[in-house]
Amino acid sequence: MPIRLFDSLTREVRELRRPDPSDPKDVFSFYNCGPTVYAPAHIGNFRTFVVNDVLRRLLELEYGPDKVKHVRNLTDVDDRTIGQTQKEKRPLAEITQKWTDKFHADCDALNCLRPHVEPTATGHIREQVDMIECLMEKGNAYRAADGSVYFKISSFPGYGALSRIKERELKVTNTVADGDHKDSVSDFALWKAYKPEEDGDVKWPGPRGASEGRPGWHIECSAMSKKHLGDTIDLHTGGVDLLFPHHENEIAQSQCCNGTTFARHWYHSEHLLVEGTTMSKSKGNYYTLGDLVEKGYSPMAVRYALLMGHPRKQLNFMLDSLRAAESALEKLRGYAEDLCKLRKLNFEKTFGSAELPSMPAERRPLLNDFLGRIYDDLNTPGALGALFTHLEDGWQWIGEHADDPESWESNQDAFQHSIDELRLVLFALGLKLDAQVATKLEIPPAITTLAEKRWAAKQAKDFATADALRKELAAAGWSMLDSKTDYKLEPLKK
Repeated sequence: MPIRLFDSLTREVRELRRPDPSDPKDVFSFYNCGPTVYAPAHIGNFRTFVVNDVLRRLLELEYGPDKVKHVRNLTDVDDRTIGQTQKEKRPLAEITQKWTDKFHADCDALNCLRPHVEPTATGHIREQVDMIECLMEKGNAYRAADGSVYFKISSFPGYGALSRIKERELKVTNTVADGDHKDSVSDFALWKAYKPEEDGDVKWPGPRGASEGRPGWHIECSAMSKKHLGDTIDLHTGGVDLLFPHHENEIAQSQCCNGTTFARHWYHSEHLLVEGTTMSKSKGNYYTLGDLVEKGYSPMAVRYALLMGHPRKQLNFMLDSLRAAESALEKLRGYAEDLCKLRKLNFEKTFGSAELPSMPAERRPLLNDFLGRIYDDLNTPGALGALFTHLEDGWQWIGEHADDPESWESNQDAFQHSIDELRLVLFALGLKLDAQVATKLEIPPAITTLAEKRWAAKQAKDFATADALRKELAAAGWSMLDSKTDYKLEPLKK
């Protein structure tokens, strides 16, 4: 059963290349663009990172952990990181290390596997300079009057194939703005000449003939990918916002320098909406993982919610989605606990392991249905649907045989198969059941008292009192969410 993904370049769903199992050096090379470490990553960023994590897990399950090499970079020098150093008056390395540590902590909380290699842009200046010099020698790049170096888009006829930008709006022209040093408005920077008022003390020696300065954003990924994965990689992924110009520019500079195909396959995940609109601090719908944890939701609920929509379709993220995710995780844990009891196994030891489960030689219905969906263009909502269909069937079987202890003994092998399959499916999705589903909120006693009074008033159909108490709760900074049988308190977002 091959893994098939939509390829952003050919606009087709294609099989991924399978490495030769007999050749220990033949591994599947996988690069995805990492964060720019100048601020905390938001949940829109983490949708892409969670999707990439699921893809990494599937590749390891299908090909074997030794047959996959995953590289994810850290952008620790660009306009934004330098701008933050100027704003805070602190060294670049101090700023970027702080946000790198935060990113790693959030990834760990979301149960994302660490990449095999995580290169930094500042740690690969030499590789970037070498690549720029190669492009200059081949006539694909030129030194501008101010000492910067630009890529000449007109030198690469294939420019625009990934994004189709050339068919829509790209115009290569010699008309440039006053004060602009490049030959064409469409050319992009490979090396930026040092500007003391903007760059502070951030600078390095430039390519031959160029001024000291710093690399452009796009050359960073090309150089790091080449260094750690070679001239051609099997898969390059990222958010759809990076498709143009970042990934388009990567293709141009990599293929002109290396003289060969840069990536065999491209995959992009779509934007995340929050409450039906784009995420913005001014709209009050801008969330980091820390924001959601403070509101009482677990990282696993966030991860689950991010997988509820197809990665290539916009996902409307809502707090209701997190409540649904919590409910789903509770059901999964309950079913896993029931299986462990029937098999007389310790739940924490059975489902708490982070080790890669082995793929069984014989795939039973759950695994067949699950893999059939998720291997088909990373259909995560379809895979979750398959999981819960089998969960309900399993619970129905348990219920029908609840009063027949002899059946438990005669079906021990079946219970073990179910446990093994469930562990494998949970690994593929990156879902942990050993962690507490929801972080328990510390609710002040006075708030609990108000909530209980309001619930009692609502049950007595005294809606005027219930509405008045709801307003008191809101004034105190809390919202009360009702269900048919219970309620839940949440702190209002400040």
